[in-house]
Amino acid sequence: MTTEEIKLNVERALEEIRPFLNSDGGDITLIEIEDDKHVKVRLEGACTACNVNQMTLRAGVETTIKKYVPQIETVVNVA
Repeated sequence: MTTEEIKLNVERALEEIRPFLNSDGGDITLIEIEDDKHVKVRLEGACTACNVNQMTLRAGVETTIKKYVPQIETVVNVA
């Protein structure tokens, strides 16, 4: 998978999870993909102050991204 395909698939994954975040007043933005393995995102809106945002990041966002791009190793939220 090329770097461009990885980015496209990560964006597809974020589009899949975005409606769930939007329904709670939040959103997510792709910031960067390092070495085709490490994804940096920014949780926005209500997600920034939510006390379960780390669970959302792991259980929702990371799982969905890995479904589209299995080679991704980490997904981290950057402020």
